[in-house]
Amino acid sequence: MMGPAHSLSGAAAWLGVGAAAAAAGHTMPWPVLVVGALITAGAALAPDLDHKSATISRAFGPVSKALCEIVDKLSYSVYKATKGPGDPRRTGGHRTLTHTWLWAVLIGAGCSLAAVTGGRWAVLAILFVHLVLAVEGLLWRAARVSSDVLVWLLGATSAWILAGVLDKPGQGSGWLFTEPGQEYLWLGLPIVLGALVHCVGDALTVSGCPILWPIPLGRKRWYPLGPPKFMRFRAGSWVEIKVLMPAFMILGGVGAAAALNVI
Repeated sequence: MMGPAHSLSGAAAWLGVGAAAAAAGHTMPWPVLVVGALITAGAALAPDLDHKSATISRAFGPVSKALCEIVDKLSYSVYKATKGPGDPRRTGGHRTLTHTWLWAVLIGAGCSLAAVTGGRWAVLAILFVHLVLAVEGLLWRAARVSSDVLVWLLGATSAWILAGVLDKPGQGSGWLFTEPGQEYLWLGLPIVLGALVHCVGDALTVSGCPILWPIPLGRKRWYPLGPPKFMRFRAGSWVEIKVLMPAFMILGGVGAAAALNVI
């Protein structure tokens, strides 16, 4: 799928988690709901860091472009080293390592560890990166005609404000993990969710997605999971734009209302 659809699906997924938490009697503080939705929207773009034309590869200028080159080469190297006898030859690393459940878990765990051990500046860095990506994904039309600097300033300002809100007692820094020293440990959860939602979205397209790697399926270790081929669509097609994106918006709105006990 394209970036906007990935971000919308990510935000809708976290709002759905908020609705489920409210139904179970553990309502999220509103800052956790909002920040989590924005982080998930940003994290849902992150697996495409292995593709030079992707939104995330252009979002941070030369830094993200250089990181894209590294991730692409790393992904390709892992693919060559681990492919099964039924896996095809490839010339690049797109839709390999970063499009797996293992990558999602490792990235989420790494961000949680950084948030717990790195203090406020690590939290701000995590928020900044994902809020910039959320702007690029959710407000793609405005972001495309704006300068990168304006998007970065918006991301930095939003990160500073939202971190200040979360720091207030009862507003969410200690949500879910309540022991001393576990503040912001939950930040890894929307990052894992965003990456997994991205993979599920790509699995719906014609190429499928090797979500289960390194678990082998038959002769393939990089098996491109997806529904039956007649149910798949091409990225950027009318199905994505006219059907899925409006559906994600509606589901997100319903999830937000349920999470806040409005309905």
